[in-house]
Amino acid sequence: MSTTAGFLARRAAQKERVRLLYRRALKDTLNWAVHRHLFYQDASDLRDKFEANRNVENLDVIDRLIDDAEAQQRNFQHPDPYIVPWAPGGTKFTRNPPPPEGIEIIYNYGKEDH
Repeated sequence: MSTTAGFLARRAAQKERVRLLYRRALKDTLNWAVHRHLFYQDASDLRDKFEANRNVENLDVIDRLIDDAEAQQRNFQHPDPYIVPWAPGGTKFTRNPPPPEGIEIIYNYGKEDH
């Protein structure tokens, strides 16, 4: 019973690692693509690489394949990845942050009622 649970837990962890690896690799492919039509071909090639090993059943072979793919993905990472401007690390992140609590902003400055 415990071997079945261990098998299922290991298999679930491998599926999660593959899912995250594919997502990271797809995002890195988008960083390297200059135009969207070039990205579509690269993404299709990437999907074919993942699909080629879809039916592997040996857990040790799967772990080795995942480790090799993660190492290859680390070497393939773009040195200057695209970051959405308003996301953390983007050029516009916290450019106009909200004022701190307790600060009152007077929008009709000079026209206040006395």
